[in-house]
Amino acid sequence: MSLKFLITAFIVVIVPGTGVIYTLAVGLARGGTASIAAAAGCTFGGVPHVLTAILGLAALLHTSAVAFQIVKYAGAAYLLYMAWMILKQKGAMEVTPEKTEKSLFRIALTGALINILNPKLSIFFLAFLPQFIPADSNNPIPHMLFLSSIFLAMTFGVFVCYGLFAAGIRHRLLGAPAAMKWMRRAFATVFIGLGVKLASETI
Repeated sequence: MSLKFLITAFIVVIVPGTGVIYTLAVGLARGGTASIAAAAGCTFGGVPHVLTAILGLAALLHTSAVAFQIVKYAGAAYLLYMAWMILKQKGAMEVTPEKTEKSLFRIALTGALINILNPKLSIFFLAFLPQFIPADSNNPIPHMLFLSSIFLAMTFGVFVCYGLFAAGIRHRLLGAPAAMKWMRRAFATVFIGLGVKLASETI
């Protein structure tokens, strides 16, 4: 594993995307424990994309316009659904002090679905991982699995930091309903924008 890989992976992970936005929103709405569940879910959502990239199935999404469009629009629709739920203050990002096991599982599941329904992630891993595989490697799969594990572990760590930061400033917003209302609108707007962006993506 090279320093170049670690630096590149860290830059990719730390740039705010759908998973980061979701984890931040959960941290603000539900607190630290819930934000860790969100981070875990988003990280787990990357596992299928890693496996499809390693198995070469990402090539199908890259070459099949129909398959790509199906997954893409499903992902965009889910992001718009998330925006609606935020505005309605329901689901994983409902502002509440309660953190039951059932709600934490739902938070993690939502985070996983957000990433699973983004076909660009499979194509990203397919393009990203081979760059750091030794050219003389006879069996690249173990290398790709190892690098993928490092990438996903880094993703979880960074997302947890984002989530705990949001949870840390949460108490300042709980006493200001107007501020929380505007925060929900802001996050809903971001999810709408991400949904529209995903719907307009091309292979």
